[in-house]
Amino acid sequence: MTDHSPPKPLKLPAFTLALVIGAFASSGTAQAQSAASEGEKLAFDRGKGNCLTCHVIKGGDLPGTIGPELVDIKSKYPKREDLVAIINDETLSNPLTMMPPFGRNRILTEKEINAVVDFLQTL
Repeated sequence: MTDHSPPKPLKLPAFTLALVIGAFASSGTAQAQSAASEGEKLAFDRGKGNCLTCHVIKGGDLPGTIGPELVDIKSKYPKREDLVAIINDETLSNPLTMMPPFGRNRILTEKEINAVVDFLQTL
């Protein structure tokens, strides 16, 4: 007689399952911290992101005052894509802006813009 019942699910001990979940969670957290750290370097780099030329940013030296102070960004821009769009090309929504179109003018790559956004969302 052949058993046609469905296979029984694999049961992992709770401890093993917790370790696996924890490994994935800490890996994601480490990647986010790394991207935010890279974004901070870009934001403070006078030859690349150069955000300090116009903005006050906690931890930055010799900030400008042309743009708004960059604080509480995640609550001001809860949609990540809105912040990406601003950095990429703010002239699309505000033609009179002083903000350079970092993406359109290829000042920053898409990856670099995303790293800067990761950093700004920590402020």
